[in-house]
Amino acid sequence: MTTTDTHAEHTLAEHTHGADCGHETVQHGDHVDYLHGTHRHAEHGDHYDEHESVAEHTATEHAHGADCGHESVQHDDHVDYVHDGHKHAVHADHYDEH
Repeated sequence: MTTTDTHAEHTLAEHTHGADCGHETVQHGDHVDYLHGTHRHAEHGDHYDEHESVAEHTATEHAHGADCGHESVQHDDHVDYVHDGHKHAVHADHYDEH
C-alpha cells in the first residue's frame, strides 16, 4: 500500500479525533487512522498527518462485484467493498481505499 504523509487540514486544537469524534476508524500498522471523506488522518506528535491510500490489490488481481465475497456498502454515488476491515472503491483502473 502506498501512502503519502502531509499535514491534515485541521489541528489537534481544532478537532480531536477519538472514540466519540464521529469519524470511522481504520487500523493502520501501529496506529489508527480516522476517515475524512476519501482520506485519513493519523495523529503524529502535535498534528495530524493525512494518509492518502490506494488499495493493496489491483482490479486485475481481484475484481470486486456482486459475487466477489466481500460485503458491499453504498457510498454516495458508488459502492465500496469491505475488505479486511477497510473499504475499496473502484476508481478508473484501480481501487481507492476509503
